[in-house]
Amino acid sequence: MRVLVVEDERRLAETLQWGLEADGYAVDLAHDGMEGLELAQLHPYQVIVLDIMLPKLNGYRVCAALRERGVSTPILMLTAKNGEYDEAEALDTGADDFLSKPFSYVVLTARLRALTRRGAAGAAATLTFGDLVLDPAKRTCRRAGQPVALTAKEFAVLECLLRHKGQVVAKHEILEQVWDLAYRGDPNIVEVYVSALRRKLDAPFGRRTIATVRGVGYRLVADE
Repeated sequence: MRVLVVEDERRLAETLQWGLEADGYAVDLAHDGMEGLELAQLHPYQVIVLDIMLPKLNGYRVCAALRERGVSTPILMLTAKNGEYDEAEALDTGADDFLSKPFSYVVLTARLRALTRRGAAGAAATLTFGDLVLDPAKRTCRRAGQPVALTAKEFAVLECLLRHKGQVVAKHEILEQVWDLAYRGDPNIVEVYVSALRRKLDAPFGRRTIATVRGVGYRLVADE
């Protein structure tokens, strides 16, 4: 899951980034409203965490501008303010949820999971390909009815492939969805995680599900 955090308190923003990435999210940071608005329109985020008190453009205006421009990404607003009027204004400008500072990280991540489930309303709750079943909400993976333990990044790479089944997914697309804008490492890291998935999902079950399209990327293929 790719998340945008728009927060001008850098220490808080970096703490959230560290925690969310440890939980398997790809996280981009913006420290003012204008930067957040630009990133939210450029990239396909699954959820946006948006502070209200921001320089250049406050969170209310960012949220309203995104909704006016047809961006329907779920938005969780953060604020140090308290009071029903602030909550009402956040929701009236198009936010999907509201959380006052200071907040519990456990509650924040639960809210994010709820928002992404809500944002996927009408879509399948689970992702399937043959006897392979992935449940993003429960963070579980099963093959032929058997549970398969995946790391956070392995899960995210597999989710990316399943959400594009029937298509060739380029390596740079996987990097964009699973890592973040700040990643400057070796793009071949994708190959490492695809190899790990093959060891866990294919080899034990006698399958060859993840095919390499040479020079392009990867695609899921049905067993002959």
